[in-house]
This record gives sequence, structure tokens and C-alpha cells, in this order.
Amino acid sequence: MNHQENEAHRLDAADPGHRHLFHVPPAEGGRYPEVAYLAGNSLGLQPRATRTELLADLEAWSRLGVEGHLEAERPWLPYHELLTAPAARLVGALPTETVVMNSLTVNLHLLMVGFYRPAGERTRIVIEDTAFPSDSYAVRSQARFHGLEPDATVVRLRPRPGEENLRTSDVVEFLAAEGDTVALVLLGGVNYLTGELMDIPAITAAGRAAGAVVGWDLAHAAGNVPLSLHDWDVDFAAWCSYKYLNSGPGALAGVFVHQRHLGDPDLPRFEGWWSTEAATRFEMTPVSRPPATVEAWQISNPPIFAMGPVRTSLELFDSVGMPALRERSLRLTGYLERLLDEVTADRPLTVVTPRDPQRRGCQLSVRIGVGGANELTKRLRHEHGVIADAREPDIVRFAPVPLYSTYHDCWRVADALAATVETR
Repeated sequence: MNHQENEAHRLDAADPGHRHLFHVPPAEGGRYPEVAYLAGNSLGLQPRATRTELLADLEAWSRLGVEGHLEAERPWLPYHELLTAPAARLVGALPTETVVMNSLTVNLHLLMVGFYRPAGERTRIVIEDTAFPSDSYAVRSQARFHGLEPDATVVRLRPRPGEENLRTSDVVEFLAAEGDTVALVLLGGVNYLTGELMDIPAITAAGRAAGAVVGWDLAHAAGNVPLSLHDWDVDFAAWCSYKYLNSGPGALAGVFVHQRHLGDPDLPRFEGWWSTEAATRFEMTPVSRPPATVEAWQISNPPIFAMGPVRTSLELFDSVGMPALRERSLRLTGYLERLLDEVTADRPLTVVTPRDPQRRGCQLSVRIGVGGANELTKRLRHEHGVIADAREPDIVRFAPVPLYSTYHDCWRVADALAATVETR
């Protein structure tokens, strides 16, 4: 065992995370029984509590049948309310502004029904050029739905030539210069490709000052960085819960709508069974009476067995707390960065994530100069037991998640890269 590995073990003893609360997959290769799992920005690990609590909900169905709506230990009729307060705390919102429902892109479309209303010269949608493809598809389809040409409607903001990341100042300057043509700003809070944390309050303020609606895709931000959506005056936001929130593949997503929009009778919105006031739902009247909360954006009754893992995960975040997780994230990611600096110095590898810790979450993206990203991640997995995430053609993403990643995991990443990628 070398000096650096000993140092990693010492750091883990001094600064332990919560790995014991999660199932860590066994390694298929390398010298260690468990994988070094740094792909939580793609799919988080399963909390150990999830299986037991999900089975308890299933048992209630087998024992009670339909009566479980009211008589289960966690009754199904108001089940979604168990998720509301912890989800609101996670993103810095009021409970009335927060709801868990559907999946991320479905929620973005439902939100754009009300918040993307092109009129006159104000028709454009601003996204980042490296937006996740699903967001790109969604806004282009919204433009077409409104009879607009997507290529002319969707503005894709790019970093400056020779730079990897989009500067906040460039976004603000664009909105100051051309904001009167912008109907909607919809950016990723943390960029999925580079790991850059956008200045959400500054961009929100600039967009709203220009007269645009400002929404955020927080898929890579929720559970990764502290958020204060209400205080930042964000119009709306949506996020998934299968990445940093560890709720399982395709898990239910979250929605935020600022308090000032709740109860606005002029805001278009699709409605369904769960959009009406809960107290009047079983009066079975033909006209909805929506509450003055974000629950008015719900459509269908919530899927209980899909909500269970989200509830379990949110309780874990409530227990640990985002401030503590952010502090450990800064330490862990900074440690991985220092190790990568040594490895990349004489190899065709470049870290493209901002070096300023305040401009990133817990992801470091590495551009590889030789070979393909998929090829490299396969070798890391099968030869070294390191699981990372490839984004073709040349980006490999490493996410030392503060809940369950260790300093030793970070050391294993650097050691595996040094063994796998030849020096120049």
C-alpha cells in the first residue's frame, strides 16, 4: 500500500460519509471487493432502508386492498404529502410551492404550458448549448407547438471561444441586450456535461429584469448543491430524483412554482383528478376547484410504490442535512481534483469542470485526448472496479457523492486512470 493510499484511508477515518447506509455493488475487476462508484450523477446507489420500507407499503396493499387508501400505516390518499416538506427543504422552497410528481421532462412540459407564452416579439427560449438533450428536444417541440420555427426560436448560449464553461456575465449581458425578445430562460442549474454550477440567483434576476420567465432544470443540482429557490425568486423549477437523490431508476421528479404564481387565474394549466382541492375531490363534480398551491399542477393520483423510495431518500437528506453534505462535497471533490492534477499533468487528459469550488458541485469531468469515453470507462470498470460515466465522444464524468463516496474511492480513480491512460 503506497503513501497516497494510506493518506486516503486516514482521511476517511477523519471525515467519514454515510456509505454504510447504502448498497455498494461488488467489483468485477481490480483488487477491492466493492466498486469505487463515481456515477451517482447518472444513477444514485440504493439506500439500505429502501427495500424494507417499500415492502411495508406492498404489504399494506396485500393486507388491506382498497382500504389502504385510508387505513395503511402510511395512507395512500395523502401519501404525496409525506414528501412535500422534505422536498421543499431540499430546494429552499415553501411547502405550498413544492410537489413530487411525474418525471422530469413531463414536468417541464406541464410547466411550460403556463410559463412559455410567446407573444409579439417576445418568443425566444434561451438554453445553454450543452443542455441535456431532453431539454433541447422539449423546448424545440414547444416552439413547434406554438407554430414557431425551432431554429429561430431557441437560443443556444455557448462559452467563449477556447473556454469550456458558460460565463454568468455573458448570460446576463445577453439578457440585457436582447431580453425584450426572450419569453423563457430555461437553463440547467448544474451543467450535466461539465459539472459547472450556474449562478442561479444572478441569472434569475437578469432574466426577470428583462421581462422573461426564468425556469431551471435542477436534475444535477438537487441533492448536490444548496438551493434557495423561493428567496432567489425563481419562477419555476423541476428536478429528477434518481441521481443525487438515490430514489431508483426513472424515479419520480419534483416541481417548484413560486408563491407569486399560485392561484393566478390567468395562468394556463392542464388539470386532472389530483388538481382539485383534496377536500372536494370525492364530491365528483365536473369542474375542478384547484387549490392555491403547486398541487394544482398535479394531474393523476400519485403512484405509491414509486413515491416510497423518494420518501425514504428525502428522509435521509433531512437527517444528514445539505449544509453538511455540501461541506464534505467541497473537501472530497477538492481531494479528487488534486489527485487528477497529478495524473493529467503528463497524460492526454484535461479536467473541464471549473476549478473554483463555488462554481461546481461534486462532479469533475475529464476530456480524454486519445480513444473513446465508452472504451475508457469499460476498462476502468473491468480492470480496476471503478464505475464512472461516459459521454461520447470524449468526456468521462466522475462524481464523488458526499453521502457514500470515500477518499479511497477518489484515490482508486486516480490510480486507475494512471494505470490505464499512457503518458504522452
